[in-house]
Amino acid sequence: MRAPHHAHAENFVAILDHLGMLRIDGQDTESFLQGQLSCDVTEIAAGASGNGAYCSPKGRMLANFLLWRDDKGFAMVLSRDLAGVVQKQLSRYVLRSDVKISDASETTVLVGTAGARTDTVLASFPSIRLSDARLLFALPAAVAPGALKGVQLADSAVWRWLDIRGGQPLITAATQDQFIPQMANLELLGGVSFEKGCYTGQEIVARSQHLGKVKRRMFLAHVPVPARAGDRLYSDDLGEQTGGTVLNAEPSPEGGCDLLAVVQAASRERSAFHLGSPKGPELRFLPLPYAVA
Repeated sequence: MRAPHHAHAENFVAILDHLGMLRIDGQDTESFLQGQLSCDVTEIAAGASGNGAYCSPKGRMLANFLLWRDDKGFAMVLSRDLAGVVQKQLSRYVLRSDVKISDASETTVLVGTAGARTDTVLASFPSIRLSDARLLFALPAAVAPGALKGVQLADSAVWRWLDIRGGQPLITAATQDQFIPQMANLELLGGVSFEKGCYTGQEIVARSQHLGKVKRRMFLAHVPVPARAGDRLYSDDLGEQTGGTVLNAEPSPEGGCDLLAVVQAASRERSAFHLGSPKGPELRFLPLPYAVA
């Protein structure tokens, strides 16, 4: 049985069916990932995790993810609709390295918990603690039904809403290959290293950083109508020219939608934004839990 959206938002258990997982194992895994991902893989200790992105040669994010290391290798949690595509793309670069990349989305059940439930439910399974104290578990699909038997499950939308309110973006198929990591504030979330060596897309990502202020940034906003990833935004100062894109959106407890959107930073400071058209519903910007330069 699943509880309604936002019921017990501070104390819940939810199956995160919008997320998928890749397994990356083998003796050369760390060095391979270090040459492919935006984060510094060497700084992720066993049992720890970190944010990151996998970019195209042009520096655009093909996916962003949470990467954690265990005693076997690494697990990468990303949007489920991108897992297969990213697995195939990464596998093209394995060549003779001792690296195996597999899509574990169908054999793994990802479960998120928050509040007191984190201390009592699934306590015997390994977990990753996120920055806001939520816990993420990866259960083998064969044992998940028994482990969750009798548990009232919240809808996964509550997890997605908490991600939005926490300024944690998720690239999906609707927004793939559109933004460099800094446009989604990923360097502010520890997902980009500017000290490590080369990785796919590194030249563009580094150049954007060193040239100064990124012109487009991700902000938190509320809109009084439904919205979805990929929706276009328009600002009064740009007229018919698109001024931004919705990254993620979920229904808000107060009605309408809360969303994360990449917009022109200069327009954000001086102009109103509208959803869908220059005359569409107006966005109300909200404070993020971290500062955006």
